[in-house]
Amino acid sequence: MPWKTGLQEQLKLSLLSFDPPAFLYQEYRDTSKQQEIEQRRQRENLSPGVKAGSVVAGSGVISPPVLQLQLRNSAQSLSLWQNLEAVQASGLLTQLPHKEIIMQEAMFELVTSEASYYKSLEILETHFLRNPVLINTLSQSDMHFLFSNIEEVMKASERFLMDLEHRIEESILISDVCDIVCYHAVEHFSVFIKYVINQVYQEKNYRQGNQAFREAMAALENHPRVRGLSFTSFLILPFQRITRLKLLVQNILKKAEENTDREANAIKAHQQLEQIVKECNEGVRKMSRTEELISIEKTLEFKSKSVPIISHSRWLLKKGEVQLMAGPKSTRTMRSRKLYQPVYLFLFNNLLLVTKRSGDKFQVLDSCTRAMLRTEDLEDQGQLLASVFNLRLLENQEERPVSYMLKTSSMSDKLRWMCALTPNRRTRFMSTSAHQPDSPQVQCIQSYSSQEPDELSTEMADILNLLERTDDGWMMGERLHDGERGWFPSRIVEEIQSKEVRAQNLREAFRIQQAHESGAGQTGGRSGLRTRNRNMLIF
Repeated sequence: MPWKTGLQEQLKLSLLSFDPPAFLYQEYRDTSKQQEIEQRRQRENLSPGVKAGSVVAGSGVISPPVLQLQLRNSAQSLSLWQNLEAVQASGLLTQLPHKEIIMQEAMFELVTSEASYYKSLEILETHFLRNPVLINTLSQSDMHFLFSNIEEVMKASERFLMDLEHRIEESILISDVCDIVCYHAVEHFSVFIKYVINQVYQEKNYRQGNQAFREAMAALENHPRVRGLSFTSFLILPFQRITRLKLLVQNILKKAEENTDREANAIKAHQQLEQIVKECNEGVRKMSRTEELISIEKTLEFKSKSVPIISHSRWLLKKGEVQLMAGPKSTRTMRSRKLYQPVYLFLFNNLLLVTKRSGDKFQVLDSCTRAMLRTEDLEDQGQLLASVFNLRLLENQEERPVSYMLKTSSMSDKLRWMCALTPNRRTRFMSTSAHQPDSPQVQCIQSYSSQEPDELSTEMADILNLLERTDDGWMMGERLHDGERGWFPSRIVEEIQSKEVRAQNLREAFRIQQAHESGAGQTGGRSGLRTRNRNMLIF
């Protein structure tokens, strides 16, 4: 085709001359997610029947939303495939269907984000790992624990980026990238699993650093090269990248035509990345859960029947203090200060412990398997009985039924305890699995790190199906792309008002689910891709 002749070098020059100075991955990721949010907002504001990415009147060029272009072309923006000089000079933008341009942008974003990620890894290695001042503050074993196998992770990224670069050099019209993703996921990305699982030790070593280490780290973090970013933001890059890579492949899969090679490659790549992310999550959870169980068991004192706490099939779901109502509900008792006494609950996935705090220890008063728990909401009967619910143990440690009337600190805390204690109770809204277009949805407008076991860590631009909400600022949701559930503050999300947008989000999530299930059993193999020793495209 005519546009292929002599334009490969021009394309490379366009990429290398990307200006302003190259984004670090942390900046790239946040900017990209902000664009996703703005695009969804614009889709909601479009008049009925008009789709995002429609033809710009009089231009003859099919473009993405105007707002997206404004964001991407600003001083703190990302590069678009269609803005490359080589692409504009080729005449492709007036020849390609709108869907193909959108697909090119999705594949190009995967490549540019990988280049940005590799640049951040280089800073982690050259600015921190190889820094002689920092090395002199830690022992060799501490350095190993702190940086783990980051050099192997870097080599995997380098090989991956070289193959992506080679694919773009073949033609400015990108044929595919998911076949490359699948190959590298199978052959090289297992290094992510080891690195992510070791993050528990990384955090511990970072917190326990000596005074010389802290002073050296403060100086390194203040260097202009890291642009005000923290050392820990560089350490967590690999897990953030493998998770983001799965979402980028997911985005390509949503846009791929059915029954095509692109769709098949995207499905295979998504399955391989899904498995890696799953193993990363399970590895981290297993490590942290075991340490948590050991820590909890050391604080427990059993008066009568002892219950073994540490088990590979057990983990903590929720813990905290509630008030236990004591004595008969007479008028005299209601006025007494001893109406409630504090108890501390430890709720595991298969066990509940009712304890009483005594200094640093917890005396176990009662226990029950989680399957034998029932909760009952109480109507608001004034201030004394506000935020109160009944907890029934159908068969406690003494093999008899018992009921507790418990008061929580707030209405949201009451609902969170009830949802955790009896997870099969009906939620206010429908689950994503019901595929109801009218179910409320929210999108995250800022990231959130969970503070409690029943909370959900979210990233900007995550879409969640809403399951519960409280009047004092909390929501429980189910994330569309992985089905994870949990509570989060309502201030970090905004509701998606458009019924059409909600329905489209569900259709896309359902397609991913169907593609994943239909492709189950398929295994990725070697695609015959070979890396070459060439200059990398860092932009």
